Amino acid sequence: MLGPLHAQITGREVRLDGPRQAKMLAALLIDANTSVAVERLVAVMWDQKAPATAVRQVQDALSGLRRNLSACGAPGSLISTRRAGYEIHLAPDQLDLLEFDHERRLAERHTAPFETAAALRRALACWRGNALADISSRVLEADATRLNVQRAATHKQCLAVELGLGRHREVIEELTALLGEHPYDEQVAEHLIVALYRCRRQGEALQVYERLRRTLADELGVDPTPPLQALHQRILTADPALAAPVPVNALPDTPPQSPDVAAAGPAMAMPVRQLPLDVADFVGRAEALAELARLLDGSASDRARVAVVVGGPGVGKSCLVTHAARLASAHFPDGQLYLNLAATSHEPRDPGLMLAEALRALSITGSAIPKGLAERSALYRSLLADRRMLVVLDDAGHADQVLPLLPAAHGCAVLITSRTLLTQLPGAQHIDLDVLSPAEARELFTGIVGRRAEREPAEADAILNCCGNLPLAIRIASGKLTGRPAWSLRVLRERIEDESRRLAELRIGDLSVRASVELSLRLLPADAVRALGLLGLLGAHTLPGWVVGPLLDRSDGDEVLDTLVDASLVRLTATDAIGQPRYRLHDLIRTCAVESAAPLPTADKQDAIIRVLSVWLDLVERGTDRLPAAGLLAAAPGPAPRRSLPGAVVDRLMADAFGWFDAERNNLLGAVKLAVDWGLDELAWELAAGTATYYDHRCLYQDWQHGHQLALEATESAGNARGSSVLLRGLGQLHIYQDEFDRATRALESSLGLCQSGGDKRGEALSVAMLGTVSRVQGRDDEALERVEHALDIAIAEGDRHTEAQLSCSLAVLKLMQGKTDEAESWFRRALSQASALGDRHRVAVVLRRFSRLHDRRGDPDEALRCLWQAAATFEELADERCVAYTLLEVGRVYAGQNDRHRASPALERAAGLFHRHGDRQDEATCWQLIGDLDAAAGIHHMARQHRERALQLWRTIGDINQTSAPARPSSP
Repeated sequence: MLGPLHAQITGREVRLDGPRQAKMLAALLIDANTSVAVERLVAVMWDQKAPATAVRQVQDALSGLRRNLSACGAPGSLISTRRAGYEIHLAPDQLDLLEFDHERRLAERHTAPFETAAALRRALACWRGNALADISSRVLEADATRLNVQRAATHKQCLAVELGLGRHREVIEELTALLGEHPYDEQVAEHLIVALYRCRRQGEALQVYERLRRTLADELGVDPTPPLQALHQRILTADPALAAPVPVNALPDTPPQSPDVAAAGPAMAMPVRQLPLDVADFVGRAEALAELARLLDGSASDRARVAVVVGGPGVGKSCLVTHAARLASAHFPDGQLYLNLAATSHEPRDPGLMLAEALRALSITGSAIPKGLAERSALYRSLLADRRMLVVLDDAGHADQVLPLLPAAHGCAVLITSRTLLTQLPGAQHIDLDVLSPAEARELFTGIVGRRAEREPAEADAILNCCGNLPLAIRIASGKLTGRPAWSLRVLRERIEDESRRLAELRIGDLSVRASVELSLRLLPADAVRALGLLGLLGAHTLPGWVVGPLLDRSDGDEVLDTLVDASLVRLTATDAIGQPRYRLHDLIRTCAVESAAPLPTADKQDAIIRVLSVWLDLVERGTDRLPAAGLLAAAPGPAPRRSLPGAVVDRLMADAFGWFDAERNNLLGAVKLAVDWGLDELAWELAAGTATYYDHRCLYQDWQHGHQLALEATESAGNARGSSVLLRGLGQLHIYQDEFDRATRALESSLGLCQSGGDKRGEALSVAMLGTVSRVQGRDDEALERVEHALDIAIAEGDRHTEAQLSCSLAVLKLMQGKTDEAESWFRRALSQASALGDRHRVAVVLRRFSRLHDRRGDPDEALRCLWQAAATFEELADERCVAYTLLEVGRVYAGQNDRHRASPALERAAGLFHRHGDRQDEATCWQLIGDLDAAAGIHHMARQHRERALQLWRTIGDINQTSAPARPSSP
């Protein structure tokens, strides 16, 4: 009973069928060997009004319980029926509660303190946790509370007896934990203060008193009792009567001395041991621990033995340092000093006061402590000069707080925790601590929650994802589950998956993620707090550093960003492929940041978002200008605002346009969504449309579809016809690439209608031209020719020379398909001349690739191949893989026409691989069909069947199983 309810008979666990049987057994056990009335059992089972059949249901539960006990070998007489109720019969050694009571009575009868302590320890060993921890019953809760109070009283009595036996070192950890559970218990605090003092840890003893004094004053409005105040004064004056007695275990034949008359011994006979309690469930951090171990074991003696563990709120800095310090304690036989500098508290500790505390721990008291900071620091260094001590400085805020506390001795080492980089400390080694890895987070969570995590693995993963693998958040979530055994993991997951409620849920007792982050925010200057809040509004993305400037409406935000990085609120995650640092907010910090921005006027926040998105749009346009020609995807600029970064920054970012787009790929979609979320439809459609050229070259069809669809919903809701027409046209081209011609037609016809009603001639020409592509692919050649001629007429009338060059080439292709080779040649040469005059290398290469068909048809394969290899070289240089694939397909066709299998197959295989990577199933099928035909002509029939079957399978996936040769195919604009 003294923990979760558990019953076993001769090693076999008793199965309990449901909560009613468990409550029945618990009610009988709480009053073992005593009759329990039926009325009490009814009250135990039903917290509210019991049903009319309650007595019968109690009897049914009892019958089921008896059956389960009998199945494990229990005698039938274990539970007997009394006139007024039921009774369970157990010997003292059969129930932990009876054994607990027996040992407590023995302790009361013993006269020798060490026998009393032994009996009390045996009593405490009966416990496995809070009494009846997994039983939900209001009636039994009162009994469980009573038992838990008895346990605490027994524990307190045991520690008091052991303290009197001179076991002050052994009881400190338990007293500290007990005081944490009962923060107002002055008797426990008194015992802990005495134990610390006797271990030469005067500073910590005084800290315990001061914390208790503040707790009583702040929460109860009272002062400590006179005996505790007197103890505080005796410690300040180093009263010899407080010295430790000789431990009984050390002198078994000598009776223990009174604490008031024992001698203190030499001043430094006992080393200082001030490290806090270790974390029992510490997990992971192998790399950081190894780094600290190398520094502390003296193997890195050529380096300064000062380490600063830096990390954001709740990341586990203090746990890591405490664990590492305890592991290395053998290397520091003269002791370990622990000082909490409290930099993130309302009252950061003054280094002078910290030095006084350290000196008292080193047995310097009263007037022997110098008054000035420099004198105290000098004495402190002198005392440590010949000693091997480890100094732990927890929660440091700045270098000035730390420098006076650094020993100069080579035998000493210092571990510091801080949320801020302390770069002013000479020679210090900085260890940047991040959140736990997914495996470490799961280990920590499972270690606290237990098998519940194993029973609901998906829910456990979801909870850890909400916690962002932050140790503090995991401990809070785990603590909630531990304190609520009736909760499933699903309940907690549902409560914290809503980001707006997450911070409120991640709180238990004094632990709170929000409070931890707010401590850091309080130390920041106002512009840094504002920047963090606005950064949170940008979403869960890894961002380039330049965004801070536009957010704050400044030309340069590097200084503010550095402040946030130094405070471990923004994390520098990596440097991308173009040499640009990338930054990210942990999800929980981002949620806190958004909360901190809530008081800002909505208009101010929207203006900041517009400034950032305006820079994104400017960079997208500059990057697109440096890519190969956009063709039919290009759209004239709209009315959305643009904002430029400094010229030197832009030149650096755009030195590799493809590299920049690759690095910002996720942010480009994020920018579109951000614009949509803030109702900025003009920015949304221009950002989405502006990235289409990049998506086209990289064949990023999912990104293309997602961004355009997001923006289209915004423009249609806002009645933005111009934006909708551009986005529909972009989606139409995408559907053509994906062989979805019905969807392409619907999108392009909608775009055409919007352009015509809005008087957008260029948009009309582009939409008609794309519809011509659909007609050509579907075999309606006359319709395709009519549409392309109509689009070309509009382009010429509008003076759009780029579109004119492209459509001239398209017209040449259609003429060639009709067998009008002379007209086709005229249009090809016209297109080639126009593209060359515009300096459009990409368009020149496209025309050459198409022109090759004419040369090949006229029986000039060498000229065809010359055009194709020239085009391929240009496409390779421009990194346009899809156009490279189209060109290689044409190369394969030319060689196939010459029955040159050895040259055709490698070109076709490479083209098929590129088409496969880009999701172009129709052209990939064409390649395999051609290879199969070449295999058949060479008499390699098994390979021919294999390659033709592969082509057939691909055509089936697109619903075109009648293809047996290379089809007409839409190509890159």
